Amino acid sequence: MKISSKVECGLISLVDICVYSHDDVVTVINISSRQNISAKYLEQILPQLRQADIIRSVKGAKGGYILTRPAEKITLLDVINALDSTVLGDVTFNGKEESLIADALSECLWSKMTAYLQEFAENVTLRDIADKYDKLSGEGSSEPMYYI
Repeated sequence: MKISSKVECGLISLVDICVYSHDDVVTVINISSRQNISAKYLEQILPQLRQADIIRSVKGAKGGYILTRPAEKITLLDVINALDSTVLGDVTFNGKEESLIADALSECLWSKMTAYLQEFAENVTLRDIADKYDKLSGEGSSEPMYYI
């Protein structure tokens, strides 16, 4: 499976919004600087997440983005389908392999793998990923800090 940079950056930006929003909006500039993703690229991705009703935009001087629902209600499948529906879509052949072997491969392998990946993605939430991020980012801060 090949994940596009659009899906990867979309997931990163959603985790950033989830972690840093705290009932306030998160700006593209903040996501860009914290996650080292081009602001112009984020401006192409975030509207797709808004159209999928995963985030909403707030206009104005203190504008930015916020999740439309709790992070535990946003699944990996929601995000992938919003940004690149071909990632977990049905496998199709280019037409040259129309044969009984291709049919057998589709039934025994590709259809089952696709169903498994879709089910897996449906059970992973944005909250799961954000909690893992919090845990990983907190592990390095357990060292004592000395002030002079």
